[in-house]
Amino acid sequence: MKVIVAGSSGLVGSALVNTFTSQGHQVVGINRSVVDLLNAASTKKFIQQEAPELIIDAAAKVGGIGANNSYPVEFLNDNLTIQGNLMQAAHGAGVPKFVFLGSSCIYPRDCAQPIKEEYLMTGPLESTNSAYAIAKIAGIELINSYRKEFGTKWISLMPTNLYGPRDNFDLKASHVLPALIRRFVEATESGAPTVTLWGTGSPLREFLHVDDLAQAVVIATSKYDDSLHLNVGTGEDLTIKELAGKVAATAGYSGEIQWDASKPDGTPRKVLDVSRIKALGWEPTITLDAGIAATINWYKDASANGEVRK
Repeated sequence: MKVIVAGSSGLVGSALVNTFTSQGHQVVGINRSVVDLLNAASTKKFIQQEAPELIIDAAAKVGGIGANNSYPVEFLNDNLTIQGNLMQAAHGAGVPKFVFLGSSCIYPRDCAQPIKEEYLMTGPLESTNSAYAIAKIAGIELINSYRKEFGTKWISLMPTNLYGPRDNFDLKASHVLPALIRRFVEATESGAPTVTLWGTGSPLREFLHVDDLAQAVVIATSKYDDSLHLNVGTGEDLTIKELAGKVAATAGYSGEIQWDASKPDGTPRKVLDVSRIKALGWEPTITLDAGIAATINWYKDASANGEVRK
């Protein structure tokens, strides 16, 4: 099968390229150097020329609390444009399968836990990332609109917090886990006596290794055909304070961890109900401890070689 992975050089996209290639598929990766997905005409021309059987949309403008809160216009406009251009091009080229990848931030801030797919739009969003969340909710609706109007077999998957190799480690734009990895590796190397982190450390979060997500996409592509988006996660969470402790210990940091409570915590708790994706035969296989250790090792090697986004 010929597969296009949009966002192929990023955290998710690179894992998808590796996974689908290893299973014998012909994979074409899209990144900014290949085609500008913000340009509708260029996107349409590229998709028509390649004529894939499957497109996986892992292309998005992403970031942590600080970036989302500071640049809501860019997060909303860019993501709406990217996903809209890709879907329009896919429809015009008659692409039979399309997987839209969103985020668990689509759910209400004070959502019942664990979060079921049906809880979408049952309450207000977390204000610090509402623009990004709205873009992803719009993506789900657009997928379902194509299904309704044109009978496509397109689907949406909503992963929890992801991590792994080739993540973004820019402290101004990264998510919490890569930011913690960079902070504690650098603090260990410099011998810093303290590391100060955002918030109180009390929010509960769930983390999934990106290679486990890639396997979920493989299974969903072959086994799932429904308008209801699918949650993808571990179904297990921990506090940010506990996470910081794990990363610090694995990085070898022995100094003091301080918390800046003047900074936002974000959503108090976010753990997904993943019973539907597991019913298809998928299970995460990489434990958080093993995944953190592997990602730290990757970060150290890639950083030494100048290959880290930071």
